Amino acid sequence: MSKVAFVFPGQGAQAVGMGKEVCAKYPAAQALLSRADEALGFPLSKLIFEGPEEQLRQTANTQPALLAVSAALLEVYRTRRPGADYVAGHSLGEYSALLAAGVLGFEDAVRIVRLRGEFMEQAVPSGQGAMAAVLGAEREVLRELCGQVSSEVGVVELANVNCPGQIVVSGSAAGVAAVAARAKEAGAKRAIPLEVSGPFHSSLMEPAARRLEEALRSLPMQDASTPLIANVTAQPVNAVETIRELLVRQVVSPVLWEDSVRTMIASGVDTFVELGSGTVLTGLIRKIDRGVKVVTVNDLDSLEAALQD
Repeated sequence: MSKVAFVFPGQGAQAVGMGKEVCAKYPAAQALLSRADEALGFPLSKLIFEGPEEQLRQTANTQPALLAVSAALLEVYRTRRPGADYVAGHSLGEYSALLAAGVLGFEDAVRIVRLRGEFMEQAVPSGQGAMAAVLGAEREVLRELCGQVSSEVGVVELANVNCPGQIVVSGSAAGVAAVAARAKEAGAKRAIPLEVSGPFHSSLMEPAARRLEEALRSLPMQDASTPLIANVTAQPVNAVETIRELLVRQVVSPVLWEDSVRTMIASGVDTFVELGSGTVLTGLIRKIDRGVKVVTVNDLDSLEAALQD
């Protein structure tokens, strides 16, 4: 029997104007954006629709913005389409997945990702951390290189295992630069520095993890109605206490996206629906397994095409 997974993008997928046409046509989508504005106490929707881009790119704004747009697309999509068998999200997108699975209420989700963004921005002084995408390297070989560089130059670790041949490393600016310089020795084709505000998904994010742990302790959450494939383990989880623990670990651990997609496929998923800005996950899933169907729902045209399919 065919199974479906809803997947949600993370930071980097944002774009000024995302969700604008959907909200203009569907009152339910606009209502969610208005609720986000109220929950945060400032016009997030105006920033999403009009920019400026520089302000939207700030982590504390990007995270609630992406979640709100994913939620708006999901709200309309689910009016005519059945639910999913699994949910998953890439980094920040895991919170959109938790919203889809009924673990978090919308206002609570918007507020916690705003805090998460602030904690992550503040964890490491500007300029001291970095990230880079390494293309063409084997995971274990790159992990070994990171270990060598960490002991010689500065902390650098695997951050996102996205798909075969695409792994992001994160850590100290010196450590990431050294890995980028030595990447070809590890069989990589090249290493591309990323424009980010911090060394996300590395042990340097420990201060952010501790602050997030405190914030999550008082956040109303419940068991997932749909299994979540967790970034940290690439395994299904429903229990709320385990989800809390994994959300804290996620800040300092690699996002096992390739493994997560393979887990879902092995569990019978043959259709992935990406709900949110951009097409990042669609591209990654196709590189992992070209045999599965991927539906991208990221604007008004793609939403209406998906509803009629």
